Amino acid sequence: MSTQVEVATDSTGVEAVRERLHHEGVLARPLRHVFALLTRRAHTLPELVRLCRTPRRTVEELIRLAGEDVERGPDGYRLRDSAHELYRERILFDEHEAPREDEEVERLLREFIATGPAPCAALDHVTATAGTAVRRAAWLRDNYDLHRAHLLLLGDHDLTSLASCLLIPELRVTVVDLDERILAHIDGIAAEHQLSVHTVHADLRFGLPTALVDGFELVFSDPPYTPEGMGLFTARAAEAMADGNSRLLLAYGFSPRTPALGHKVQQELLRLGMVFENIVADFNEYHGAEAIGSTSALYVCLPTAKAHRSTGERHAIYTHGPQSLESGEEAPGTDFLRALGGAVGSEVRELRSPGWQRPLRTGGAVPVFDLRADPGPWLLRMLLACNAERAGFLVPNRHPDITSEHAQSSLSHVVGAKYSLRFQRGKPDANHAVVVAERRKQGGGIAGYLSHRAHGKIGNVWREALIANSETPLTKRAAKAHVEALVADSADLGLRLIDLPRHRLSTLLHTEADS
Repeated sequence: MSTQVEVATDSTGVEAVRERLHHEGVLARPLRHVFALLTRRAHTLPELVRLCRTPRRTVEELIRLAGEDVERGPDGYRLRDSAHELYRERILFDEHEAPREDEEVERLLREFIATGPAPCAALDHVTATAGTAVRRAAWLRDNYDLHRAHLLLLGDHDLTSLASCLLIPELRVTVVDLDERILAHIDGIAAEHQLSVHTVHADLRFGLPTALVDGFELVFSDPPYTPEGMGLFTARAAEAMADGNSRLLLAYGFSPRTPALGHKVQQELLRLGMVFENIVADFNEYHGAEAIGSTSALYVCLPTAKAHRSTGERHAIYTHGPQSLESGEEAPGTDFLRALGGAVGSEVRELRSPGWQRPLRTGGAVPVFDLRADPGPWLLRMLLACNAERAGFLVPNRHPDITSEHAQSSLSHVVGAKYSLRFQRGKPDANHAVVVAERRKQGGGIAGYLSHRAHGKIGNVWREALIANSETPLTKRAAKAHVEALVADSADLGLRLIDLPRHRLSTLLHTEADS
């Protein structure tokens, strides 16, 4: 009876392979599969290429990096027996936590959707089915290496973020949305179920939050299905995508009765430097969207080196509603401007366009900002961005922040350390209202310091505020440690005040900030 003695392997090959997989990022899954096959039996090079759907040169590179860990025999390549344990530990998938079954996740998603806010008609929302959200998450799980991945969702009324984290516990997700209700709903569920989801407020028509630029290998979006909407969201996604191995997943559908529209959208994506790596027909299903058969395809897009990263500001991107391509506010006439001037107590010659990505520094006459197309969140963001002594904001008379005493009080509470507000409904005509903001004479403490510097990173501004307002000398290190101890989610410290969802913004300014 003979005994076979295995020669112990060193870690040189496995570490070289692991470094190669790390460089590949979320696209490393088929490369890992090469070694999963080599642990089972010998495979020829053509078999490895075909089974792993990986270019021959890449497979050859992996075998070369593994060095003596891979041996070649008459039947092809195989991993040496002595290397199996090391490769299972460091290269192959090691599921530390059993993933939830798709059916259980879909049941939870139905509950989350049922308790969430209704679709916002002004923002062209049509809700995808719970099964669609789970199908999206399963696609990510089955096609990408997500062990260290960070997924960005540009808009998430369908709660794909929650489905993804339930199905893939190791995944980190950031959600950007304009709808404050959605952000609060996602935050509440994520906290209850301990999911790694972080929410950020933005209107992508005015820009992407600076903290999200160049940080993501995977971006998913279900944008408005106009060429303008698809183009804008794609350009913002390109800004957010990390250089190298990144992918953009888009939901898009068009009616076979209007192929010219589909052609125009696809041309726009190509113009922006995207290549269609895969198009999965009938992937998404919706409650509504009947003009396109209540379904859309999944576009998997590969950005080229020339992918466009900015399209400037675009306001009309939706298919219907007050901010659709067909709508548009007429320029106000002289009589309207005169009446508006009476409401703000200053002559108004022209209305200023909205946009809060940069601080709004004003001088001279009282500035008045045109927020007639505000879907809801603009007014608060403009109040944070504006540092004028006095300013006026023209909004619809049924704006959600002014329609009741409670709504007005809530808005005043958020910006109270910076501005006192006066609400004039029905002026300058029955369809509009004016909100007049006047700077507080007092400093406003820490909250006032933060509110006047809404475009700086919260962590940095808050640290400076503590040092400036401290009665005893305080070092930067001590101030930083104090701030970090007060904030539940450290990711918020890298954002600007204008990027925080409203519910967290209010908490920060009126609880932790004054502690």
